[in-house]
Amino acid sequence: MKLNADTLSALTLPFDATGYLRIIWDDYRATPTGMGDGKTRFASPDDSFKLLYAARDLATAIAETIVRDRFERRRKRQLMEEELDQRAIASLVCTTKLRLLDLRGSGTNRLGVSTDVVRGKSQRPGRSFSARLYRESSLDGIIYASRITNDDCVAVYDRAAAKLDPNCPVADLCALADLVPALDALDVEVIARAGR
Repeated sequence: MKLNADTLSALTLPFDATGYLRIIWDDYRATPTGMGDGKTRFASPDDSFKLLYAARDLATAIAETIVRDRFERRRKRQLMEEELDQRAIASLVCTTKLRLLDLRGSGTNRLGVSTDVVRGKSQRPGRSFSARLYRESSLDGIIYASRITNDDCVAVYDRAAAKLDPNCPVADLCALADLVPALDALDVEVIARAGR
């Protein structure tokens, strides 16, 4: 069964993701809006399209990219400083507003798809849904609430790459003044390198 076109239209919004944050490996800082394959929430199950993810705030970007579920059932919530040193952060700049499907509220319910698409720990339902959305629409991506922090995230499809400035600002993650407060908000401690 195809996704309902009227419901898709009602849930589509023009969105300026300028200022949304994307954590990347330092090796990719020259191409901060580059997209790749992966086994992520909205990734293509058969690698037929690529995605870029970004979050509205630093704590959510860290939670979605680095923390994820790694501290489940652990008392100590610690990251090694080296892991953060290897990361950069890009602040997206949109040259044109993105056309995003808004799944932050009742969107999945209105479309008749499982809420596991955005809220489930398993990412399979999200991948399957995203593949359908990519095939059956011309949308640029999805805006959704992080299942970890409940704050806004975007998943942008490769077909919308031209709407993102490839020369957006990039900084060392460890150089950000907001890094410690963001980690504190996630109850994560950074373990300094030996000898410091």
